[in-house]
Amino acid sequence: MHDLAHVKSELAPTGVLKAAINFGNPVLAQPGSQGTPKGVSVALAERLAEEVNLDVEFITFDAAGKVFGALGENAWNIAFLAVEPVREAQLHFSSPYVIIEGTYLVASGSRYQTAADLDHADALIAVGQGAAYDLFLSRTLAAARLERAETSLAAIELFRAQRLDAAAGVRQPLDAFAKANAGLRVLKDSFTAIQQAVAVPRGRTSAAAYIQDFVERQLENGFVREALLQSGQADVSVKR
Repeated sequence: MHDLAHVKSELAPTGVLKAAINFGNPVLAQPGSQGTPKGVSVALAERLAEEVNLDVEFITFDAAGKVFGALGENAWNIAFLAVEPVREAQLHFSSPYVIIEGTYLVASGSRYQTAADLDHADALIAVGQGAAYDLFLSRTLAAARLERAETSLAAIELFRAQRLDAAAGVRQPLDAFAKANAGLRVLKDSFTAIQQAVAVPRGRTSAAAYIQDFVERQLENGFVREALLQSGQADVSVKR
């Protein structure tokens, strides 16, 4: 059993649940009418706030690295981030609720056909600073070099402006960009499967335990899948 009063004090020290929403990952969140956020992360935050009887405030960011960077400013109480070792030192993560592919955008005529092909000394890859795939590639690439931009969208522009070999990112927005811009394609395979979870700051153990239970229930009852479908993300794998 959860001590709900203690859970609420950790989830919302100021009395309002402040949820960090990352527009840099359109699979999880998208700007709605008049800029109001929508998407699966928004739906989960609203459902959590309703369940524990709290008001919710959305703090929006344009990159995951900025969400993590704002941790020390106490800007948010919960966030929706990819599980990464460098983040786990400062965050409690729930079980993943969705799996997202990390892959590469390349020129149509590029010699690169697989993600593994890009890991050699001549390759230059654009990536969003602090994104899950930046962290993953930083520790796994043996030879390729990363060129960092402020956001994932800026990484695509960097890739095009400097004619780099690839831009790393989430498959769905890369696919959409390639379809809208001639001369580009997305590799068929991926370099990682990004596990998206709900995070709270380290030390808030009661809140973390409650959110773990909450996420498991929203997966089991189909809420996560329905929220993804309602936000147009039908091709994303739901964690089971």
